[in-house]
Amino acid sequence: MKRRDFVIKGSLATAGLATSTYAAANIIGMGGANSKVNIGVIGTGSRGRGLIPNINSIENFNVVACADILPFRLDEGLSKVEGQKAKGYSDYRKLLDDKNVDAVLISTPFSTHASIAMDAIDAGKHVYCEKTMAKGYEGIKSLVDKVNNSNKIFQTGHQYHSSRLYTHVVDLIKNGKVGKIQAFECQWNRNGNWRRSVPSPELERIINWRMYREYSGGLVAELCSHQLDFANWVLDATPNKVAGFGSVDYWKDGRETYDNIHLIYDYPDGVKAKFTCLTANSKDDYQIKVLGDKGTIILGYAKAWFYPEGKFNKKIGDLDGVSGATVSWDEGKGIPIKVEHIEPSKQALIDFKNSIVNNDSPVSNLATGAKAAICVQMGLDAMYDQKIVEWDPSFNKLF
Repeated sequence: MKRRDFVIKGSLATAGLATSTYAAANIIGMGGANSKVNIGVIGTGSRGRGLIPNINSIENFNVVACADILPFRLDEGLSKVEGQKAKGYSDYRKLLDDKNVDAVLISTPFSTHASIAMDAIDAGKHVYCEKTMAKGYEGIKSLVDKVNNSNKIFQTGHQYHSSRLYTHVVDLIKNGKVGKIQAFECQWNRNGNWRRSVPSPELERIINWRMYREYSGGLVAELCSHQLDFANWVLDATPNKVAGFGSVDYWKDGRETYDNIHLIYDYPDGVKAKFTCLTANSKDDYQIKVLGDKGTIILGYAKAWFYPEGKFNKKIGDLDGVSGATVSWDEGKGIPIKVEHIEPSKQALIDFKNSIVNNDSPVSNLATGAKAAICVQMGLDAMYDQKIVEWDPSFNKLF
């Protein structure tokens, strides 16, 4: 038996914005805990092998195979498997032929997601496909058609869509916590060149694929996609159009994908969503702001705060179902939003396993993944072609 690596911490009715919406079983997903699922990991680079310990810690979820074209990466992935009892393959198609594999985790370069996922569906495997789901409009459409004509579970790796904190925040917003939404301001800033060390020059494009447009969507696909997915989720909508700018201004090292991006998406009802990624300044790191006429919610990786509109206020009243709570704030200071949750990537994998066992659709599913992928491609087109890109109504036929 595998031991879960969390402790349920008792009552959630604590100071700030607390909730007991999610009982312990819902936080971790207890459904089908005793049904075994065997998974193969295709792509054992930093993300793929980084998720293997999470899988190891989930009850009756077993990594039984790994595949990677680079031998040293494959060895690194296999070494992470509990008991080191997984088979290794240099060709992912051999892994798909393995009858012991029920599902696959695809964590390969962005440009290969659609083709590998379609092969996996053809092989009868359930699929967890890392974000962004597919590259280019044709890749997105082909993958959607393939999955829709199968009976397999497909989950997109936007792990924050599985986060119980994020789910609670979305519920608060939809129930009017911030009032009428005016705008989103999203950023994911880092200070570093985003490069990986290369043991041999001929491996440059394989290892540093994120730098090359042939394989990568750069910062938009690798980072902004999570926050685009969140905006779509909150608004139950897709954008009308997008404009943006990007360039290589700091890391002049031969990369093709931009080292800074600035995008504005125009959503229905006049809501504007801004997305910024920098690679030479990390101030405030990752952040999502949802601004409404009654207040603002700011989300980080694992914490959230509510900033009401208005000056100092203090009264006795009802606060998110807690009768008699003292509601107070100073202008410009936030109230913590507290809800029990675990690390989002682990929660996403638990949800994937449970969706397979219970045969139900994941919350981060084919449709949400396709919408985010279209938004990514629109943003890339806007920057690369220096034009405003509008949502094509034909996209709506995919959902």
